[in-house]
Amino acid sequence: MSKQQTVELDLNPIMQALSRTPMVLLGYQKRWCEDTNPVKVVEKSRRIGLTWGEAADCALLAASNSGMDVWYVGYNKDMALEFIRDCANWAKFYGLAAGEIEETEEVFKEGDEKESILAFTIRFASGWRITALSSSPSNLRGKQGLVIIDEAAFHPCLSELLKAAMALLMWGGRVHIISTHDGVDNPFNELIQEIREGKKPYSLHTITFEDAMKDGLYERICLRTNRAYSKEGEQQWEAEIRASYGEDAAEELDCIPKNSGGKWLSRALIESQMHSHTPLVRKEMARDFELIDEPVRAKEIAQWLQEEIQPLLDDLDKNRPHFLGEDFARKGDLTSLVIAAQQPNLTNEIQFIVELGNMPYAQQEQIVLYILKALPLFSGAAFDGGGNGGSLAEKARDAFGESLIHIIQLSEKWYKENTAPFKAALEDGTLTKLPKNADVLADLRAFEIVRGVPRIPDKRAKSVDGGKNKRHGDTAIALLLLHFATRQDVRLPVVAVTRRARRSQTISEGY
Repeated sequence: MSKQQTVELDLNPIMQALSRTPMVLLGYQKRWCEDTNPVKVVEKSRRIGLTWGEAADCALLAASNSGMDVWYVGYNKDMALEFIRDCANWAKFYGLAAGEIEETEEVFKEGDEKESILAFTIRFASGWRITALSSSPSNLRGKQGLVIIDEAAFHPCLSELLKAAMALLMWGGRVHIISTHDGVDNPFNELIQEIREGKKPYSLHTITFEDAMKDGLYERICLRTNRAYSKEGEQQWEAEIRASYGEDAAEELDCIPKNSGGKWLSRALIESQMHSHTPLVRKEMARDFELIDEPVRAKEIAQWLQEEIQPLLDDLDKNRPHFLGEDFARKGDLTSLVIAAQQPNLTNEIQFIVELGNMPYAQQEQIVLYILKALPLFSGAAFDGGGNGGSLAEKARDAFGESLIHIIQLSEKWYKENTAPFKAALEDGTLTKLPKNADVLADLRAFEIVRGVPRIPDKRAKSVDGGKNKRHGDTAIALLLLHFATRQDVRLPVVAVTRRARRSQTISEGY
């Protein structure tokens, strides 16, 4: 018993010390290393130690008997040497059997010529090695293992380098792509957009300077530099870092590619998905319409719905799932409702669009519920939930349930996650048959890249084809919300079929 107590007393100080010792890797470094996707990409802030964390993982990989060779591709000698030294330090920290750093030459073939590239290598007792190259060879053929492309945006021919690196995947290799941004038109940013659009099955990480700070970057710097930590000191340090980058801070620290601006969707792309027979119905009310007694307003709108909208609803294919996207406005701008039917090949074809100007809240609710109740196989809708639009969205959710009605707050984060798939749908034709209309074209052309994210800027334009209200990209937002709705998982409710409905179906089928 006394011996057991002695052991506990001996271990207790050790356990207390361990409880005060931080994890070696910070949260974002750990999440990156734990991602096992064969191809993973990260857009990151500068100087947050991600490559240092990558070196920690590579040392373990190369030391394992079941590991593989590692090929680090920077774009200069200093990057290669820094990475290989980090790997060597990690090997010593782990107590792994590894040799000294060797300075060698690796030979790569470029076309008909062979090129020697300075390389730094560590060999492990496992038989695997880590090799850091001093420049960016586009030909890695014949090599196997893990390829790390660091500061990918700054490689002179990234597309060729990626093509060569991806060839390693066939035999169980991996590709890690790490970089800060270098402009919106850079191939690295294009790769990021393709991942967001779902065109590339790679995992994507975004690590801003703010993300790194939340995960303890400044605390770790204090620990390394033997500096006392304080919240005030952290805030001052962050302000100094941002000030040092000046106008480049958004790109260098916040993962927002520079040179952003201009139109996001080309006229040619939009027109390629337009169809001359898709209806666009516009109902703009006089400014004093809201002063009329509500029952009278409701009667007028009911008549309009019966005459103008019901024929469009009657023409819908009863066997196709239908979706709706809505952008809300009360005065000045337009409320836009976009209805689409999903085809057997999962293409979403616009059936018609309704634009409402100066329409009172009660009548907007009347119109929206009328349309939703008549949609065959209604499978989902996305509503603009900002401001006064939230009330109409909640009315729809009360009527149809939260599984079918999605209420969206249009934030920068939401735009960032959903604009790329929307553009991809226009490019590959899975969102098509938009009305061939000048205002719809202008709305979609209104998208601009703001702080690296496509969105509608805060400026309005006159209607091109005679509408009374000014436009603020209203139908473009409704189309974006519609596309979001088509991408959500929906469990349709089981609808009870009445005896009368069965009898009507039997008669219509001719039995």
